[in-house]
Amino acid sequence: MADPDPRPGGDKPVEEAPSARVPGTIKVGSIAGSAVLVTPSWFLIAALIAWLMAPQIDAVEPGLGWLTYVAGFVFAIVLYGAVLLHEAAHAIVAKRLGYPVGVIMLHFLGGATAVEKEARRPRDEFWIAVVGPLVSLAVAAVGFGVSYLVPDGLIGLIVTGLWVTNLFVGVLNLVPGLPLDGGRLLKAGVWSVTGNINRGSIVAGWAGRVLAIIVLLWPFIQGQLIGIQPDLTRYVLAVIIGVFLWSGASAAIASAKVRLRLPLLVARDLARRTLAVPADLPLAEAVRRAHEAEAGSIVTVTSGGEPIGLVHEGALLATPEDRRPWMATSTVTRRLEEGLTLPADIDGEELIQAISKTPAPEYLLVEQDGSIYGVLVTSDVDAAFRAGA
Repeated sequence: MADPDPRPGGDKPVEEAPSARVPGTIKVGSIAGSAVLVTPSWFLIAALIAWLMAPQIDAVEPGLGWLTYVAGFVFAIVLYGAVLLHEAAHAIVAKRLGYPVGVIMLHFLGGATAVEKEARRPRDEFWIAVVGPLVSLAVAAVGFGVSYLVPDGLIGLIVTGLWVTNLFVGVLNLVPGLPLDGGRLLKAGVWSVTGNINRGSIVAGWAGRVLAIIVLLWPFIQGQLIGIQPDLTRYVLAVIIGVFLWSGASAAIASAKVRLRLPLLVARDLARRTLAVPADLPLAEAVRRAHEAEAGSIVTVTSGGEPIGLVHEGALLATPEDRRPWMATSTVTRRLEEGLTLPADIDGEELIQAISKTPAPEYLLVEQDGSIYGVLVTSDVDAAFRAGA
């Protein structure tokens, strides 16, 4: 299933996936420019699959000895090959729509495709999500047809296991609850109706939590519903899958709630009035003028009025008052390097991204004509975000 959060990059060329490998993973190839990585946990599930398949393989091909487990491991590889097709479909469609894609990861519970931007349109969210389950169902349909053509025995067992598993994966991923692909379909639907992607994420996240509870309770109620008493393996799998679903759904809800508060962060509204002074003006005089003008920040400028530095509030407060008359204001300023000047109209997620890209305590806000509007202090942004919680 694809990771939530795709946003298109417009008509610009799609970025290539980073070449750096995630620590602890093994690169086994690439698809559409995205590295395919396998986590160590995959080998655990492959060994488990080989162990679980061994009795069935021995029943159709007796006398294989230790090769029984080799055949089970081969089945695990074939099975995860189908999972890779599922994830590759997400990646290919995302890139065709102009979305940057990171790595494709195969792990204990299947796979994940790192679509790295949030969706801009519900229909893009829909198509990127739905294509994975459709591929799984297509593999199931092909496997079902081939099962009538291959002879009974080991090959027949592998083909049957392949189509049954892919049918299960395809149907399961259409269940409407995050982090499953079906949850992203529900998210796209709610988003299309309400016009708010975050509302869609919250609704789909809560649906995912309900699904997680059902999965956790299933072993306890399946005996009463279908007359099958679960063994220890079923309880363990229920806990693993239930926890996975709950944590993924909860993360989606938390992220959506954060995004709902982002529109409250408007740089222009949070800006402090600023005073422009020459860089060589004594610091004590600059502070006096700022108090007189009721300014909450100080900017140093050239003789032509061009801003060159921001007074660091922490450095200013750490400077003893008896030394300030003998110090130039420039001694407690930070030069206006790239990323420290932001447009006064920046807000929401764009503002957070700008701050995250170039971390600093203060930023200069300028109007479209280049004139100084004020100074944005990071601590003021943090306070405003917490106030909106």
